[in-house]
Amino acid sequence: MTLKALLKGPDILLAPGIFDALTGLIAEQSGARALYLSGAGIAYTRFGRPDIGLVSMSEVADTIALIRDRVCLPLIVDADNGFGNALNVQRTVRVFERAGANALQLEDQTMPKRCGHLDGKMLISTTEMAGKVRAAADARASGDTLIIARTDAIAVEGFDAALERAELYVEAGADVLFIEAPQDRAQLEAIAKTFKGRIPLMANMVEGGKTPIHGTDDLQALGFSLVIFPGGVVRALAKTAGDYYRGLITTGSNDGFKDRMYDFAGLNDVIGTEDMLKQGKTYGD
Repeated sequence: MTLKALLKGPDILLAPGIFDALTGLIAEQSGARALYLSGAGIAYTRFGRPDIGLVSMSEVADTIALIRDRVCLPLIVDADNGFGNALNVQRTVRVFERAGANALQLEDQTMPKRCGHLDGKMLISTTEMAGKVRAAADARASGDTLIIARTDAIAVEGFDAALERAELYVEAGADVLFIEAPQDRAQLEAIAKTFKGRIPLMANMVEGGKTPIHGTDDLQALGFSLVIFPGGVVRALAKTAGDYYRGLITTGSNDGFKDRMYDFAGLNDVIGTEDMLKQGKTYGD
């Protein structure tokens, strides 16, 4: 089922955050219906660095292609600010779409951008961002490829200005609307009241971020169609990895961690080693 069709369904769509083919595969095996490729997740895991605009367009494109080679689910991609002006946005759309993206999320931050839940963000003009949204819509090869327009204006210009920007992005042709980092439930309710029924609304749940955490049932009741938990898997893996390495270095063994890890055979089951080896044999002599 396409992402567009999923968003028209009666239930809110939860897209877990991933950062590579393995996390995408595990999310798919766990029952996810769509996936969210987090730019922050790429920065955290590939660079060991914060989400402050260090990831390039080509690095995201390479990651999309590797995920798409392994996973079939609809893939929403964090395209940051399009990596430049409107013409750069169009190239980003073409490259990401060819690599396997089903939706691109574009934001109205300047370059370099930073995580939506960090302080110190800066914005481009509303006119420039509306032009980027139009450019993205014009560049896609398929009408099933969705353009998600994100505004970070709450932290920079205030909540009312964020609603005004969002209105113009809807007029510019956005398929999904994402007003980043509402600061309380009242702002979530106001976003839903303003746009519910006009355009699918996306919410972003970041543990320890600016927005109070809400579950899918609650967000659906408010009027949201899509929710992402973009970096949760990285925070979980980072905590687990710290526990693992400390235990190994302290004890000189993995014995105390056995119940929290796959053994060799278990991981091979997850990644389908036996099936792939069997497939290889069919091409042998």
